[in-house]
Amino acid sequence: MSTQTASPTLRLYRRFAALPFGRWLFTRGVLFKAPYFSTIRPRLVDYREGFAQFALPDRRAVHNHLGTVHAIAMCNLAELCGALALDANTPGHLRWIPKGMTVQYLKKAQGDLLGTCEVAAEAVKPGDVVATVHVTDRNRVEVFRADITFYVSAKPARD
Repeated sequence: MSTQTASPTLRLYRRFAALPFGRWLFTRGVLFKAPYFSTIRPRLVDYREGFAQFALPDRRAVHNHLGTVHAIAMCNLAELCGALALDANTPGHLRWIPKGMTVQYLKKAQGDLLGTCEVAAEAVKPGDVVATVHVTDRNRVEVFRADITFYVSAKPARD
């Protein structure tokens, strides 16, 4: 996808990324638009066509009663990664909304985590699109996996 056909979100990221603290500023903008994601304090690692990667810093506020990262914190990370990866390849005439999520808890999630999602451009078309998000620990061991179903549809015509 060229710069001219890139999604508005990806174009905005590219403008911000060229600035000092640009990734941080872009992330703050995303968190302003969708404030619930701020509960995990995500840190943008990489964002490009069909690809999003965010870190979830280890801190007490994301722990469960066992001292591991809470399941819903990982779901939050997964939805953020999946949504931005999908959005980066969504043509301007389409829109999307999450429809469902199936998750697998594979190992104890401890320490800083990294969520990664890749969505192929040819997969983004009207109907259901599934984005798989892999969450790994600092040793690159996959601790969590989510398959997020997004419903993609045409934007309504403006009057």
